[in-house]
Amino acid sequence: MIRSTIAAQSRQMSPFNYTDAAGFYPAWNRQRASGQRFRRFETAAEALRFAIEELPAALLRGSVMEVDEARFDGAQMQTLYEADEYPLTRSNLRRKR
Repeated sequence: MIRSTIAAQSRQMSPFNYTDAAGFYPAWNRQRASGQRFRRFETAAEALRFAIEELPAALLRGSVMEVDEARFDGAQMQTLYEADEYPLTRSNLRRKR
């Protein structure tokens, strides 16, 4: 049900521009002390790649990506990453939900 709600919301949003600059705010937790802090990415696609492929799964929940003043939570980032429009090559080793 949650996934279908997110899919419906993403269809209602204006087309997402993967080339816009993005800010990424990782979730606050004990792992934060290990060096995870705000990062700026040249493109939203690169921020999504980092969030889904490199960030520990425990940090995705509670993390936020900001693109052109719009904020996206972990579930929305996953949906954008899985979209057919995602412009980068996805890793075969990417984390599953």
